[in-house]
Amino acid sequence: MTDAILLAADEPDPVCVLRADGTSDLFFTADHAGRQIPRRLDRLGVPESELMRHIAWDIGMRGVTERLSAAFDATAVIQTYSRLVIDCNRDPGVPSAMPEISEHTPIPGNVGLTDADKAARVAAIFTPYHERIAGLLDARAAAGRRTVYIAMHSFTPTFKGESRAMEIGVLYNRDARLASILLDLLRAEGDLTVGDNAPYAVSDLTDYGVPRHAEPRGLAYVEIEIRQDLIADATGEAAWAQRMARLLAAADARLKAASG
Repeated sequence: MTDAILLAADEPDPVCVLRADGTSDLFFTADHAGRQIPRRLDRLGVPESELMRHIAWDIGMRGVTERLSAAFDATAVIQTYSRLVIDCNRDPGVPSAMPEISEHTPIPGNVGLTDADKAARVAAIFTPYHERIAGLLDARAAAGRRTVYIAMHSFTPTFKGESRAMEIGVLYNRDARLASILLDLLRAEGDLTVGDNAPYAVSDLTDYGVPRHAEPRGLAYVEIEIRQDLIADATGEAAWAQRMARLLAAADARLKAASG
């Protein structure tokens, strides 16, 4: 795939921006919301049944993020293509950015990629997505706007045979300001098992969005993981978006009060 542009002119843009001029301080990203695969990659040699699974995308997260964007009149930046093509929450240089195996599933179209193959994916999908996030954040800063960065993800009920009983995880790296508040609010709901930096933890090695966009700018942030079976249909998406809209509004109010 080294002799042509990766995306044809009629294929979806890698970036979907909702409410670019939204009035809210909250700013949402969804790195794994899409499951599109460029035609030139022929589904990466993966059966369609596998491409419906979490290995290809964060099930339910586009619907939840769209609803939160509408609820807050908040900007949301949504990635359109499957993480199997390129994971937009990984540094492109790490093997997991274009995995040859995901969980137990071989990804034939990612085997033996040349430097040119990898560069084409970065140029077509990864770079436009992150440049758009950076541009929007820089414009908000230039306008003197306050921004709270919220990275939206979903996770599987089981991973490689290990059960995950929690319904939601709150993730953070160097700055736990907003995460600590949100953890308290989620635990106070009384009906949730809440992960504190679980089922994943944010780090410079395993993540890209928070370490690249939020922390260098000094933005308060949180990465939210919702268990995918809870948001696998429109009813679940709506219920969780409504709950998270309420809790994020309360968390941001506490954050502002704590900041003086």
